Amino acid sequence: MKFLQSLENVVTPANGIAATVGVFLTPIFQYLYGTGRFDILIVLFLMISLDWITGISAAKKDHTYSSDYGLSRIPRSLFLFALPAVANLLDRVMGTPGFLFYGVTFGLLYHTWNSLTANAHRAGWPVPKSVVNLVGSEIKAKTERAARKEQI
Repeated sequence: MKFLQSLENVVTPANGIAATVGVFLTPIFQYLYGTGRFDILIVLFLMISLDWITGISAAKKDHTYSSDYGLSRIPRSLFLFALPAVANLLDRVMGTPGFLFYGVTFGLLYHTWNSLTANAHRAGWPVPKSVVNLVGSEIKAKTERAARKEQI
Protein backbone atom coordinates (compact mmCIF):
# COMPACT_ATOMS: atom_id res chain seq x y z
CA MET A 1 0.00 0.00 0.00
CA LYS A 2 2.86 2.38 0.80
CA PHE A 3 4.31 1.74 -2.68
CA LEU A 4 1.04 2.76 -4.34
CA GLN A 5 0.88 5.94 -2.27
CA SER A 6 4.38 6.91 -3.41
CA LEU A 7 3.20 6.64 -7.04
CA GLU A 8 0.80 9.53 -6.44
CA ASN A 9 3.78 11.89 -6.69
CA VAL A 10 5.03 10.25 -9.89
CA VAL A 11 1.82 9.79 -11.81
CA THR A 12 0.83 13.41 -12.33
CA PRO A 13 -0.54 15.24 -15.35
CA ALA A 14 2.71 17.23 -15.69
CA ASN A 15 4.82 14.05 -15.73
CA GLY A 16 2.43 12.49 -18.23
CA ILE A 17 2.73 15.49 -20.53
CA ALA A 18 6.53 15.49 -20.23
CA ALA A 19 6.70 11.77 -21.02
CA THR A 20 4.40 12.19 -24.02
CA VAL A 21 6.48 15.08 -25.37
CA GLY A 22 9.62 13.00 -24.88
CA VAL A 23 8.12 10.05 -26.74
CA PHE A 24 7.49 12.25 -29.78
CA LEU A 25 10.61 14.44 -29.64
CA THR A 26 13.25 11.76 -29.05
CA PRO A 27 12.87 10.09 -32.48
CA ILE A 28 12.92 13.51 -34.15
CA PHE A 29 16.05 14.47 -32.21
CA GLN A 30 17.72 11.17 -33.15
CA TYR A 31 16.71 11.58 -36.79
CA LEU A 32 18.16 15.10 -36.96
CA TYR A 33 21.35 14.59 -34.97
CA GLY A 34 21.97 10.83 -34.98
CA THR A 35 22.11 8.44 -32.06
CA GLY A 36 24.75 8.55 -29.36
CA ARG A 37 25.54 12.23 -29.90
CA PHE A 38 23.76 13.72 -26.93
CA ASP A 39 26.97 14.54 -25.00
CA ILE A 40 28.61 16.57 -27.78
CA LEU A 41 25.37 18.48 -28.36
CA ILE A 42 25.14 19.28 -24.64
CA VAL A 43 28.71 20.63 -24.84
CA LEU A 44 27.69 22.79 -27.81
CA PHE A 45 24.59 24.02 -25.96
CA LEU A 46 26.62 24.87 -22.85
CA MET A 47 29.29 26.69 -24.84
CA ILE A 48 26.70 28.75 -26.74
CA SER A 49 25.05 29.56 -23.39
CA LEU A 50 28.41 30.62 -21.94
CA ASP A 51 29.03 32.74 -25.05
CA TRP A 52 25.72 34.53 -24.39
CA ILE A 53 26.58 35.07 -20.72
CA THR A 54 30.09 36.35 -21.37
CA GLY A 55 28.90 38.47 -24.31
CA ILE A 56 26.24 40.16 -22.20
CA SER A 57 28.75 40.79 -19.40
CA ALA A 58 31.31 42.26 -21.81
CA ALA A 59 28.72 44.47 -23.52
CA LYS A 60 27.44 45.76 -20.18
CA LYS A 61 30.98 46.53 -19.08
CA ASP A 62 31.78 48.60 -22.17
CA HIS A 63 28.24 50.06 -22.31
CA THR A 64 27.39 48.66 -25.76
CA TYR A 65 24.59 46.32 -24.66
CA SER A 66 21.18 46.79 -26.23
CA SER A 67 18.17 44.52 -26.15
CA ASP A 68 17.94 44.71 -29.96
CA TYR A 69 21.44 43.32 -30.29
CA GLY A 70 20.70 40.61 -27.73
CA LEU A 71 17.49 39.58 -29.50
CA SER A 72 19.30 39.41 -32.84
CA ARG A 73 21.50 36.68 -31.35
CA ILE A 74 18.52 34.28 -31.07
CA PRO A 75 18.35 33.46 -34.80
CA ARG A 76 22.15 33.11 -34.82
CA SER A 77 22.00 30.58 -31.98
CA LEU A 78 19.22 28.62 -33.69
CA PHE A 79 21.35 28.57 -36.83
CA LEU A 80 24.29 27.20 -34.82
CA PHE A 81 22.09 24.40 -33.47
CA ALA A 82 20.74 23.61 -36.95
CA LEU A 83 24.13 23.22 -38.63
CA PRO A 84 25.03 19.88 -36.95
CA ALA A 85 21.60 18.52 -37.94
CA VAL A 86 22.16 19.51 -41.56
CA ALA A 87 25.64 17.95 -41.45
CA ASN A 88 24.20 14.73 -40.01
CA LEU A 89 21.56 14.55 -42.73
CA LEU A 90 24.24 15.13 -45.37
CA ASP A 91 26.32 12.36 -43.77
CA ARG A 92 23.33 10.02 -44.15
CA VAL A 93 22.82 11.00 -47.80
CA MET A 94 26.51 10.66 -48.66
CA GLY A 95 27.12 7.56 -46.56
CA THR A 96 29.81 9.22 -44.44
CA PRO A 97 28.68 8.34 -40.91
CA GLY A 98 29.64 11.19 -38.65
CA PHE A 99 32.32 12.79 -40.84
CA LEU A 100 30.47 16.03 -41.59
CA PHE A 101 28.55 16.02 -38.29
CA TYR A 102 31.67 15.92 -36.14
CA GLY A 103 33.61 18.25 -38.44
CA VAL A 104 30.89 20.89 -38.32
CA THR A 105 30.21 20.42 -34.60
CA PHE A 106 33.88 20.67 -33.58
CA GLY A 107 34.28 23.68 -35.87
CA LEU A 108 31.36 25.36 -34.10
CA LEU A 109 32.81 24.43 -30.72
CA TYR A 110 36.16 25.98 -31.65
CA HIS A 111 34.52 29.15 -32.97
CA THR A 112 32.28 29.46 -29.90
CA TRP A 113 35.22 28.81 -27.55
CA ASN A 114 37.13 31.68 -29.19
CA SER A 115 34.13 33.97 -28.87
CA LEU A 116 33.29 33.17 -25.25
CA THR A 117 36.94 33.40 -24.19
CA ALA A 118 37.32 36.79 -25.86
CA ASN A 119 34.06 37.95 -24.25
CA ALA A 120 35.23 36.77 -20.83
CA HIS A 121 38.49 38.70 -21.27
CA ARG A 122 36.60 41.84 -22.36
CA ALA A 123 34.31 41.45 -19.34
CA GLY A 124 37.37 41.49 -17.09
CA TRP A 125 37.05 37.90 -15.97
CA PRO A 126 40.23 35.96 -15.20
CA VAL A 127 41.51 34.27 -18.36
CA PRO A 128 45.02 32.78 -18.44
CA LYS A 129 47.50 34.86 -20.48
CA SER A 130 48.31 31.88 -22.71
CA VAL A 131 44.61 31.57 -23.61
CA VAL A 132 44.32 35.32 -24.21
CA ASN A 133 47.24 35.04 -26.65
CA LEU A 134 45.43 32.26 -28.54
CA VAL A 135 42.29 34.36 -29.05
CA GLY A 136 43.99 37.72 -29.46
CA SER A 137 42.56 38.38 -32.93
CA GLU A 138 39.02 37.66 -31.70
CA ILE A 139 39.51 40.01 -28.72
CA LYS A 140 40.75 42.73 -31.10
CA ALA A 141 37.80 42.24 -33.47
CA LYS A 142 35.25 42.34 -30.64
CA THR A 143 36.87 45.41 -29.07
CA GLU A 144 36.85 47.26 -32.40
CA ARG A 145 33.22 46.31 -33.03
CA ALA A 146 32.25 47.57 -29.56
CA ALA A 147 34.12 50.85 -30.18
CA ARG A 148 32.21 51.35 -33.46
CA LYS A 149 28.89 50.73 -31.64
CA GLU A 150 29.77 53.37 -29.04
CA GLN A 151 30.32 55.96 -31.79
CA ILE A 152 26.87 55.36 -33.30
